[in-house]
Amino acid sequence: MTDDRKSHWDTIYGTKAEDDVSWFQKMPEPSMTLLSLAGATPGQAIIDIGGGASHLVDALLDQGFGDVSVLDISQAALEANKARLGAAAQEVHWICSDATAWQPARHYDVWHDRAAFHFLTDPADQAGYMSALKQALVPGGHAIIGTFAPDGPEKCSGLPIVRHDAQSIGRLLGSGFELVDSCRHEHKTPWDSVQHFQFGTFRKRA
Repeated sequence: MTDDRKSHWDTIYGTKAEDDVSWFQKMPEPSMTLLSLAGATPGQAIIDIGGGASHLVDALLDQGFGDVSVLDISQAALEANKARLGAAAQEVHWICSDATAWQPARHYDVWHDRAAFHFLTDPADQAGYMSALKQALVPGGHAIIGTFAPDGPEKCSGLPIVRHDAQSIGRLLGSGFELVDSCRHEHKTPWDSVQHFQFGTFRKRA
């Protein structure tokens, strides 16, 4: 399954312009607002899961964050991001890995995921993802996870997804996490259609 996912996303990012995909955002909202509400500061370590060619890393660097990591299964996505950032790419930790099988080598204060987790339709993949998250996040750290909402699309990029609300994500995280914030977001695609997202912010109990 990992090879199939990698091939799919390498093809997407290797053949499409950054603004020719439904999830494109020039300004990474509500992610930046939620990071601020979670108390993220420039001295903290942040990892963006499924960061692909997202502009979140640009915004974080612009605000002085000095320990930013971007994980994506697609090397093509990461290379596109590096090319856009230019010399600033050297300030970022790039990780090409499948989040469902990743073994974190260090800890992070914030785990951010906009629109990666909902592609995991297999309970085993969901469990692998949650295992990596729990290993990676420090006690007291925050996980911000955005997915299609229960009334959002049922597919994306030709793939089936699992729609979530904050409660379903919370059940998968388990009792070691508490929900501290949830919100809905209406994402406007580059062709002006609207996709309903939900974001949940969870704190890892000490």
